[in-house]
Amino acid sequence: MQFFTEFWRSRSRFERALLVLFVLTLPLAHGRVDGDGVGYYAYLRSPLVDHNLCFAGDWKDPSRELLAVRLDSRSYPNPITKTGHLPNFYTLGPAILWLPFVGTTHLSVLLADRMGAQIRADGHSWPYMVALASATVLYGFLGLYFSFLLARKYLEERWAFWATIGIWLASSLPVYIYLEPSWSHAHSAFCVALFLWYWDRTRVSRTWRQWVVLGLISGLMTDVYLANGVFLVVPGVACVAAYAAVWREPTALWKECRLNLLFAAAFLAAFSPMIIAREIVYGSPFALGPYGKVPWNWKSPAFGGVLFSPAHGIFVCTPILVLATAGLIALWRRNARIGGTCLLMAGAFCGLISVYPWWHGFVAFGNRFLVSLTPVFVMGLAASFSWSVHLWNNERAVARRVVVLVAALTLWNAGLVYQWSTNLFPQLGPVYWNEILYNQFRRVPEQILHDISTKLASLASDSRQTAKN
Repeated sequence: MQFFTEFWRSRSRFERALLVLFVLTLPLAHGRVDGDGVGYYAYLRSPLVDHNLCFAGDWKDPSRELLAVRLDSRSYPNPITKTGHLPNFYTLGPAILWLPFVGTTHLSVLLADRMGAQIRADGHSWPYMVALASATVLYGFLGLYFSFLLARKYLEERWAFWATIGIWLASSLPVYIYLEPSWSHAHSAFCVALFLWYWDRTRVSRTWRQWVVLGLISGLMTDVYLANGVFLVVPGVACVAAYAAVWREPTALWKECRLNLLFAAAFLAAFSPMIIAREIVYGSPFALGPYGKVPWNWKSPAFGGVLFSPAHGIFVCTPILVLATAGLIALWRRNARIGGTCLLMAGAFCGLISVYPWWHGFVAFGNRFLVSLTPVFVMGLAASFSWSVHLWNNERAVARRVVVLVAALTLWNAGLVYQWSTNLFPQLGPVYWNEILYNQFRRVPEQILHDISTKLASLASDSRQTAKN
């Protein structure tokens, strides 16, 4: 108890507020596995429960859900692999991150079953779903917390706090923390935030042990989502700069080379579970599944669609990211090193997603892939708020405007998320914004009030029934 008391007292008021909000939002988590989450969770459930990687207990209808991949109006075959496994082309990283929580739950369920609890130890019953959802919410929060710590280092803590709240509640992130906890995006936000925070923390004088830790974090980040590997451009550029500075000094050059080799070895060690799983499932450590069978948009990248698509553009569906993206310029002008790093990460990642055949993410709120850029968006949004102080030269007035703005964008986003979760906002196909706006101001309030009245009526009925019994 004393530890928690001292920990609480040692936090700033903004850190305490983030922790309180984390606790208050826990009931929003939906414990379920569906969509892409089936593939991610299968890499944990199958070896944990079935003790293999056959995935027989994961997909209800593999021929419909897995053995053919739809890309727009075309369907691409995704056959049984040459090793006889179902072609689970999803990544292994989320399973690694879930393992401490779901693994402990599995042991507890087995023990409870021996004591007569009669809870199914199949990886699908409610204790597993609670563990999975709780873990995802925790990782999502930690990703935001590391983003806050990084932003606080370079910008005023007040703006770092409100930027964190804004990205937390007014972007696509809450969908993938609370509504779709079995998908990989909250884990991706966590790993990228941890990577950027640790890279910056050790940037000035990184020891060989810190190079190893950075390599392990980088490998895990790529385990979670292969496209996150593009962020290795950050240490790559730093290494090139270091070589350029010492290329005439053989001793220093060799020292840099050894450190980089340690980083590479650590990265491969952390990424090896993914390589081994691909070898087992596909018979090749470098198999890409359907990603290697469909044409990529190399000649016509969908960069404009990533930003402005009516259905999946980040500036259309999540307008707070307009401020976050613009703020990266202000951040770069304030601190060229960290600002340039964030711009490099954002540009490289958006460029990669724009040539990706599924750049829109199909069933997605906003562009779900760009959730990986959560720490970059927090930095940019905090820089926008800070820059506003110089623009109006009145910090209190700016603070009031920022609070109102974040609250308004949060309410707007909550309405869109509600539409998305109830299919008022189409999860597939074109989006007509005249309908979305009508729903936002008419149907959403009406439906929310109806849901609340229905819930209250159900609770009252249950109370009366309990009283009778």
